[in-house]
Amino acid sequence: MDLKDQLKDLFPDHEPQEDEKKEAKHEDLDIWLQEDALICEFSKRKGKANTIIKGYSGAKKDFQNLTKYLKKEIGVGGSHKHEEILIQGDYRSQIMELLKDLGFKVKRVGG
Repeated sequence: MDLKDQLKDLFPDHEPQEDEKKEAKHEDLDIWLQEDALICEFSKRKGKANTIIKGYSGAKKDFQNLTKYLKKEIGVGGSHKHEEILIQGDYRSQIMELLKDLGFKVKRVGG
């Protein structure tokens, strides 16, 4: 008997709700989509591996929202400075997939 069966025995009238959060993530994100491709590259800064996203020309709030979204989805730290988004670690492939899902064009640079 697994946990779902035990919960059904305890709460027979309860009907589980479907997760609609995954579909709504992209709609809740308030960022500007640009026509030009973003550049996703790997770099080492101060001996640490970083993924850098260049070429985004959105407003400061757009940078904040996009950086927050990427950090949350991947589960790592990062920041945005001087019109670049810095993500700690080499996550180019995951970041490129997330950006493509949002509707951006992405180019991989380096390695």
